[in-house]
Amino acid sequence: MLKMKKLVLLSLLALSAAAHADEREWIPYKKLIEASRLDKFYAIPAAERDKLQLFLKLVPENKAIKPADLTLAVLDGGERQSLPVLADGRIALVPNQKWLADEAKTLISLPKTEKAGFDYDMITPLPEGTRWQYSPLMSSIDQSNAAIKKMAGAFSLFAPTVKVVVFKFAKPAQLRIESKDGVKTYSSDAKGHIKLKPDSALLKENPLMIASERPFEAELDTE
Repeated sequence: MLKMKKLVLLSLLALSAAAHADEREWIPYKKLIEASRLDKFYAIPAAERDKLQLFLKLVPENKAIKPADLTLAVLDGGERQSLPVLADGRIALVPNQKWLADEAKTLISLPKTEKAGFDYDMITPLPEGTRWQYSPLMSSIDQSNAAIKKMAGAFSLFAPTVKVVVFKFAKPAQLRIESKDGVKTYSSDAKGHIKLKPDSALLKENPLMIASERPFEAELDTE
């Protein structure tokens, strides 16, 4: 996630829900898009965000409530469209111009007394296989920071800075970088993660990276 640890561009968006076990009206869809600044992210030219995938992350204020147990949907007139919430709370949400124009509403299943907000997760899509060139992958850090500043706008001075790519593995793994100065090998930690900071010399050289196992994702993070 992108809070400070997981890239939070904004303060946690404390949004009250009006519901109990059933879905109830939440907030206007337009407010959701604008408050999360997804409109700013997707206004960035595609070539300037082609190494990035941004998720909203639904965060109930009450930690006893699991995001995966909640349902989120858009109501446009009489038509209901589900917004899938993954087990970790991630939501892949691209602004829908029709819903914006129609002033659609969002629905959520959350007790009336509870609140929820959003953080962000940002990943860089991995090429196929377990062998990749260094520069296209690690340059995603610079691209992400440029995108964050554009999303933050006037608050860009307070925006967090992405510093690492976190390679996440389902089991213990190693990652090798085969540069002209030799081979560097990194091993996953207890969480199955390998964190790499970009190296200016390696970005210029663009050596081969080889993973012993394919990571299930590469997350961009601030530490």
